Amino acid sequence: MNIFITQSAEVGAAKAYLLQQVLAVAARKENHQVVEHLKEADIVIVVGNMLPVNPQLMGKKVYLIGVEQAFDLPESTITDSLFMAKEYVSPAQSAVNFGGVSNQLSATGVKNIVAVTACPTGVAHTFMSAEAIETYAKKQGWNIKVETRGQVGAGNPITPEEVATADLVFVAADIDVDLNKFKGKPMYRTSTGLALKKTAQEFEKAFAEAQVYTGDANAEKQDTKAEKKGIYKHLMTGVSHMLPLVVAGGLLIAISFMFGIEAFKDASIAGGLPKALMDIGGGAAFHLMIAVFAGYVAFSIADRPGLAVGLTGGMLASSAGAGILGGIISGFLAGYVVKFLNDIIKLPASMQSLKPILILPLFGTAIVGLAMVYLINPPVAQIMEALSTWLKQMGDVNAVVLGIIIGTMMCVDMGGPVNKAAYAFSVGMIASNVLTPMAAAMAAGMVPPIGMAIATWLARNKFSVSERDAGKSSFVLGLCFISEGALPFVAADPVRVIISSIIGGATAGAISMALAIELNAPHGGLFVIPLVSQPLIYLAAIGVGSLITGVLYALIKPKLATE
Repeated sequence: MNIFITQSAEVGAAKAYLLQQVLAVAARKENHQVVEHLKEADIVIVVGNMLPVNPQLMGKKVYLIGVEQAFDLPESTITDSLFMAKEYVSPAQSAVNFGGVSNQLSATGVKNIVAVTACPTGVAHTFMSAEAIETYAKKQGWNIKVETRGQVGAGNPITPEEVATADLVFVAADIDVDLNKFKGKPMYRTSTGLALKKTAQEFEKAFAEAQVYTGDANAEKQDTKAEKKGIYKHLMTGVSHMLPLVVAGGLLIAISFMFGIEAFKDASIAGGLPKALMDIGGGAAFHLMIAVFAGYVAFSIADRPGLAVGLTGGMLASSAGAGILGGIISGFLAGYVVKFLNDIIKLPASMQSLKPILILPLFGTAIVGLAMVYLINPPVAQIMEALSTWLKQMGDVNAVVLGIIIGTMMCVDMGGPVNKAAYAFSVGMIASNVLTPMAAAMAAGMVPPIGMAIATWLARNKFSVSERDAGKSSFVLGLCFISEGALPFVAADPVRVIISSIIGGATAGAISMALAIELNAPHGGLFVIPLVSQPLIYLAAIGVGSLITGVLYALIKPKLATE
């Protein structure tokens, strides 16, 4: 393959020369030939932020790559160019059709769309937004492929060939996800909630605002909206990666308790199985959860160089008893320290590979580690101890108030930022062995979808056939603690549904907290009820909250317009 290497106007002559030498070496290793004349090229690699306006590129396949990515990953740059290079279109011409992005639709006008969806839990919003995107795209007559990034990994993965032919990459993600395979393609980024509820509007914005994606290092510079949502995205990335540890650890601890509340202290009981389960769940999984949370917050901010620094800071916070608050501080501190170091440390091209594997981890870990040991952990550990003591010893009135707050937040936006904030707080308190908020959060989160199902049963004449069918699936999702099951009803009648849900959810949360019901499994719904400290009473709390929501919404919902 004949490859011609050039650069954008903003890339200086000295840097361009170094880039050409680095990429030329990588190309020859792969048995490709680097040509000196553009007319001889099969593929043109353009290093920089945008394609040049050059009539001589017409008819050539062009691949755009960022400067840092070309320096750091020259072999990958050459390989990716073979699959992802696209026929050149002048930026001035393509702006007419596609928001200024160097892109060209097929001659028939049929768009080729690839999409990625991901939410913090990797369960409901991930798949519901994927379905909404696919349904809308097919209605428009577009070719669509949606890759879901759930807890079990990538589902329906997008191939390099599909990336190469794509006119748009549509990313609906509430967490940080690896998008490097889409470098050089027009990309639009939004949330799963907006993709689910306002699909048409988001696609209109995508075609107007999409920008060429040049890699993780430049992603936030390119997307000012993503920057505004950065803190939430970073936090949810940490929560998403922490959840499997909390789920596995909590369930194993709960199973250990089934042999007796203190059976894990006696290695002779059941051949030492309760003790082994406690060691695995509490001694290993729970001990890692804060470190993993902090590590992936840092990863979301600073990419891979931040991971090791965040893991170390999180482990120091966990060991010192600083809990989830220490994990949050250490994660953000690690991410921004590494990002700052990466920006200020300048090395020649020949030494660039030392930054991610030696310089950034070494200096980042030293700075963050010393800060955690001497400055942050001591006061934060005291704050967490005081908070844990207060939560464990709070009176009935305070418990009810906290239950109402948690329940209200869980039902405000059905899996949105407010819901996730209450959920993240409750999950984080598990690490400090405070288990009542988690029980209240799960009880309240189950209420909206179950309540909507009850409303469809009580007032059938007020719901259409499709709404009654949605009620059936909503009931099942509610039993599984997937609050998003109520979203179809929220979309159709937001004010009444949310008010009804808040009243029922706050009631369930208040009952759960008032009775000091404990739960150390952060997900599972009906499947983890046997592991709750007071299963029957807990079911009653969920049932009361759901009935209140269902009856109230059945009463206030207006009749169908056709009746």
